Amino acid sequence: MTRNSFSNKHLRPMNSSQSRSLVSLLRSPHTCAALATLAALATPSITYGQSGFVDHVDQQHLLQLVAGGLPTDAYTEAFDGGDQAFHFFFVESDGVGANVGQGKRFTRIPRADLNGPNEWFNLLPPRPTGPNEQACTACHTLPMDDGAGGIAHNVTRDPLRLGDPSKYIERQTTHLFGSGAVQRVAEEMTTALQALRDAAGSEACASGLPVTKPLVAKGISFGSIVATPSTNGPCTITFDTTGVVGVSADLIVRPFGWKGDTVSMRKFCRNASNNEIGMQGVELIGPGSDGDFDGVSDEFTVGDITGMVIYVTGQPRPLTNTELDSYGLLETPLTNLQKRSIRNGRQLFQTVGCTTCHRPSLTLDVPIFSEPSQNPDYRDPTFPAGQDPLVEGVDPAFAVSYDLTKDLPDNIIVDPKTGREIARLGNFKSDAQGHAIVELFGDLKRHDMGPGLAESIDEVGTGNSNFLTENLWGCGSTAPYLHDGRATTLEQAILLHGGEAQASRDAFALLSAQSRADVEAFLANMVLAKLE
Repeated sequence: MTRNSFSNKHLRPMNSSQSRSLVSLLRSPHTCAALATLAALATPSITYGQSGFVDHVDQQHLLQLVAGGLPTDAYTEAFDGGDQAFHFFFVESDGVGANVGQGKRFTRIPRADLNGPNEWFNLLPPRPTGPNEQACTACHTLPMDDGAGGIAHNVTRDPLRLGDPSKYIERQTTHLFGSGAVQRVAEEMTTALQALRDAAGSEACASGLPVTKPLVAKGISFGSIVATPSTNGPCTITFDTTGVVGVSADLIVRPFGWKGDTVSMRKFCRNASNNEIGMQGVELIGPGSDGDFDGVSDEFTVGDITGMVIYVTGQPRPLTNTELDSYGLLETPLTNLQKRSIRNGRQLFQTVGCTTCHRPSLTLDVPIFSEPSQNPDYRDPTFPAGQDPLVEGVDPAFAVSYDLTKDLPDNIIVDPKTGREIARLGNFKSDAQGHAIVELFGDLKRHDMGPGLAESIDEVGTGNSNFLTENLWGCGSTAPYLHDGRATTLEQAILLHGGEAQASRDAFALLSAQSRADVEAFLANMVLAKLE
């Protein structure tokens, strides 16, 4: 499926002169200017004080399309609906913001002190932050829509709701590219880890003895688990999870959030919509409810959240400058010296041990993303407000789905003369068996980063200094770095590593200045790009 984003009513269309100029640029060997032109054209036309949001997605209609043998239509409808919701600047009549107190709808800092009737502290669900913006794209904006955010977009959180700034934490806005593959890899890892746990239980019952089973998924070790059988009656198993590392005791890999605490993109979108822009989904607080006391209920439908999930997970994979250069898409082609520096930097990155956690790639056996997920651990048994997802039309038997290696609609290169498709850079590469190659430079595992990065509170019970390995793809476009944006350069981000990464950090610090520059050149080579 291809998408003409210029037909989207929230995007400014090209006029004939712009179109002719763009074709000329794409024909030239120096086409970074073309990319800049396209990025500018694809910027949402923001009109404050606009009329309210009316393009809600109907979940039941999505189900009917899939059940009626029109899965591509369901995908397109969900994607386009999510696209519009992601870029829309909501207004008061939509329910944007919340009653944070003192007559305001938005706040950049938590306000636990505003604890009067219907004020910030008493909003439902309990609020740790914001709301702080009118649109998702207001923060996911660098270097383009769906990207990351700068320091000004950091979210200040008060998870303990103490109103004590010393207990506040900050979170930097991350980019969304490739997120569908990230969730799918997590799903497959979870399946593998839980199968090993179950096998340990079966072996223990068969032998009558405790069984220790290493937990390895996609080549990544998550420690081990011990299964001990009962001594009397029918065999029951007690699992000792003290040896499990980098994942919760339930062996569910949670791939989102700086702490690795968010299991699915649906949960991420549902919570972010509420926390950051104050648009509450009916699945979060229930139909007819006004949990943020802004005078509006039913702000996001169940279908709206599905659309958001499909749009966000359908973002293209990050690219590299070397890849763009091979298609003549850089204004200034890479020199042989630059290419050599990138290659040397990649080798050094491995030599000093960074790839122990930042795995260059993971293989995805089945590259089909589904919403809801086909894995029950990644979908809601009931919605937070208590509804049955099946009744609401969120049914895994009729899921909205697409192929990560074929169906991503962005970054399709077309010959402007012949109209022939040259390449689909947005899709994930695949091997001969049809498996997707996910070049994320991460491991979806939590690691202790040492006291230097430890926070004043343990927000989700995973440890003050434990963080999910940040996937490095796209990092050349997403400065600043680390969970709170404290590192302004890639080199500084490496030097701030500690804990489990201390040895690699020290090995990097001992490199020559040129070698460190090569590592940084390799990392800066991984970029975000949209060719539309």
